[in-house]
Amino acid sequence: MLNWEILSSYSFLLIATGTFLLASAAGVVGSISVLKGQSLIGDAIGHAAYPGIVLAFMIFMVRDPLILLLGAMGTGILAFVLIQLVNRQSKLRLDAALAVTLSSFFGLGMVLKSYIQGHPEYASASQAGLKNYIFGQAAYIMEDDIKLILVIAILSLLLFALFYKEIKVFIFDEVYAKTIGYRTSLMYGVIMVMTMSIIGVGLKLVGTILIASLLIIPTITATMWSDRFHVVLLLAGFFGGLSAVVGTYFSTLYNGLSTGPTIIVVMTLFSMFSMVFGRKGMLRQAIERSKY
Repeated sequence: MLNWEILSSYSFLLIATGTFLLASAAGVVGSISVLKGQSLIGDAIGHAAYPGIVLAFMIFMVRDPLILLLGAMGTGILAFVLIQLVNRQSKLRLDAALAVTLSSFFGLGMVLKSYIQGHPEYASASQAGLKNYIFGQAAYIMEDDIKLILVIAILSLLLFALFYKEIKVFIFDEVYAKTIGYRTSLMYGVIMVMTMSIIGVGLKLVGTILIASLLIIPTITATMWSDRFHVVLLLAGFFGGLSAVVGTYFSTLYNGLSTGPTIIVVMTLFSMFSMVFGRKGMLRQAIERSKY
């Protein structure tokens, strides 16, 4: 039985709204990197965003969500550009470039965090919440965070809709996109802005460690049910949002469960179920093979 006292509580509705908006938008936007075969770019950028958060705090001495978002986007965009440059201009494989970027930027973030903890200049500033951006702390999001997530989610989805046709061609055949006159540099820029915006506002909820899961898992789940692009997008947003609400409910119902990791666990369970019982899952394929 559902606990209606929890479902009607202000804290649950606040957290569920924030996680639902974030996970739904992340599911749609994350489909780009997954379908393009670059799933781990989100993981690398997520880790790369952390030093930007710490730098923004060091410069402005406040933990305003918008200021920290801009800091996260700054280093995240820098990491994205470096990954693309290394992938194009050097013999280094993409997975190696991602590994180097991820570890280097995240290591820088931890060094900066250690520096401000031991430096008297930052003793008067409230820095306690910075560690929440590593592991996430959705239970402590405020109304200002929800408003920022809402704005970012709407703008990201509008940007996706505006460039829908171009993005679709770019994902599946970049060479053909160039041939018919699409500016691939513009596409990379649009994708970078959408992805980085979602990651920036999502770090407080799920942290740098798990943010990539919000971008990757819903699309994997969706592809087990359809191979049509627009259907995959809708399903990815649906599974992302549903997982967020269910995960938030269980983390509220059982004390001691962290909201972010619980959401990811629920996403994973949906994905595992889909891999077995989905229209393109293992069971369906086994039945099809048995007919021949």
